[in-house]
Amino acid sequence: MNIGDVIIAPVITEKSMKDAGRGRYTFKVANGANKPLIKQAIESKFKVKVLKIMVSLIKGKTERRGIKREEFVKTAWKKATVQLAKDQKIALFDVGGQEEKK
Repeated sequence: MNIGDVIIAPVITEKSMKDAGRGRYTFKVANGANKPLIKQAIESKFKVKVLKIMVSLIKGKTERRGIKREEFVKTAWKKATVQLAKDQKIALFDVGGQEEKK
C-alpha cells in the first residue's frame, strides 16, 4: 500500500476536537492500513512525532430511505486516533478544545 493512500480524511466531531486540545487526532484511514503504516504516513505528511496509535473498525450502520423505506447499509470504515508528542499540533485541528482541569 502506498503511504499517500493511507490517510483518507480527518474526523471532525465534537469529541475529536476536544481530544485535539489534548494532543490526540482522529483520522479515517484505509481498511488495509496497519499501525506502523499509519504512523509512518502521519509522521511524513504532518512532520510530527507519533507516540501512540489506537485503531478501531467502525461498523456499517443500516438506515431506511425512500418511499418504500428500503434498508441500506453504510460501508464500514477504519478509524485511527494518534497521540502526538507534547507541544506538537496538526494544523487541520487548529481550533481544538481546551484541556479539562481536574
